[in-house]
Amino acid sequence: MKSLKKSVLVLAISSLSFAASAELKPLEDSHMGNITGQAGVTIELETQVNIGEFLYTDEGSLSVKDIFIGGANRTDMFAEFTDPTIRNFLFAESSDLIDNIKVEIDIADDGDALINVFPLVAAPIDFAVRTGEWSLQGHTDSTVLANNFSMDGVVTELKIRVDTATDEMNVQTLFAIDDLDVDIDFLALGIRDMRVTGADFDPNNPIITKLGAKVDMDIYHGARGNGDSALAIDLKTFEADMSIGQVLVGGTSIGSVALDNLSVQNTAMRIYGH
Repeated sequence: MKSLKKSVLVLAISSLSFAASAELKPLEDSHMGNITGQAGVTIELETQVNIGEFLYTDEGSLSVKDIFIGGANRTDMFAEFTDPTIRNFLFAESSDLIDNIKVEIDIADDGDALINVFPLVAAPIDFAVRTGEWSLQGHTDSTVLANNFSMDGVVTELKIRVDTATDEMNVQTLFAIDDLDVDIDFLALGIRDMRVTGADFDPNNPIITKLGAKVDMDIYHGARGNGDSALAIDLKTFEADMSIGQVLVGGTSIGSVALDNLSVQNTAMRIYGH
């Protein structure tokens, strides 16, 4: 009886194994084409970064102290938007956090990585960058290059694509700076109220979609002049209007500067150690 039970058990297991094997068939390419993954990953983000000191050391050092990266915490940026309804919609809410950020990450059919950064709502993403002293430090001497760096601005778009066909990373962004101030101590220079906007932005008829300066660049593993390896940065397009409210020399203003329809194109950089 035990032998019979064992035989029945073996037969049952064999039958199940055969049935399972019979069901395991390779999928045809046409069937594989009908199988798709999920729609991608979306990240909603808010953040603030504080760094006591950034120190780059070669033989001497470059030091940047008291770095802050966060929200502008201002509701008065880009005062040319005077319509109360539009202004409240665009700039009514701000804090010391970089927020209102949505990051969408997708892998395309050809393997390209797509990273798109947009505002969660239609209002632009406001940001601020502030630092203390920038200094060069040697074993015996040091020089303060710059101090009191402060920049407030917005980002309306950031797109990154890592292309598997070219092994290049393309970066496209639209950004605007409402106010940039800095003291360049070792030259007795000061910059006040520097602004950067889109080349087509008209302060007399402000349109939010034209506010941002345009940047389009490729970053990849390239070659320097002698053929050896280098970090390659190709700035394909930079288009902007720029202005400086005051240029200070020795603490006294010598006037203002404006650049209209600035366009920088086809600029190639190769970066490597020596």
